[in-house]
Amino acid sequence: MKIIHPLKSFATLLLVAVLAAGCASDGDGDNAGITAEEAIAAAKAANAKAKAEGVEWRDTGKIIKKAEAALADGDSAKAIKLANRARRQAEMAVEQKYRELRRLKALGIIDGHMPMQEHMQQHHGGADRYQVVKGDNLWDISGRSDIYANPYQWPLIYRANQGQIKDADLIYPGQTLDIQRNASAAEVNAAIAHAKNRGAWSLGVVEDTDRAYLAQ
Repeated sequence: MKIIHPLKSFATLLLVAVLAAGCASDGDGDNAGITAEEAIAAAKAANAKAKAEGVEWRDTGKIIKKAEAALADGDSAKAIKLANRARRQAEMAVEQKYRELRRLKALGIIDGHMPMQEHMQQHHGGADRYQVVKGDNLWDISGRSDIYANPYQWPLIYRANQGQIKDADLIYPGQTLDIQRNASAAEVNAAIAHAKNRGAWSLGVVEDTDRAYLAQ
């Protein structure tokens, strides 16, 4: 969400600032000569890997469905473009995870055996804060490598700042958000489950599913 942007991830928005240049492309030049069917299959395979790694972006599957719909309508060019876009999202989600793991290992913070989330919790043991800038949304903030490195954990930020965030789809430049660093595994799992099953949203309205999550 840009300032009043719904909490949806688009291909042109990044989970991590260092990936900005790489994610700007929709993948039009990828796999020259590939068929729409092959592009969609590649996107599905990449997304399956991201899901298995626990870093699937919530819009990737939707983009794949749009690619399949475009193919069904006979628009192969559009289908390929969408499929390549989805594939790149999935690949970058996995790249982001392992880039962060390498960084933490190089700093001597992790030993390579503990799950990434536990490393992040141990490394960021205390409270932290993040100042919102133009173009930010909870999804992207949560996906930053210096926050949670997982966009699906955005509900943790929402819960920690419910006093100043009324609608999770609306945050504003200048807001200073508390970042919960000591969430339990159960809290993290609940946040991810909510992010993946939030349902329909309406800008400027606190969704019932968000109210239910905050009431847990």
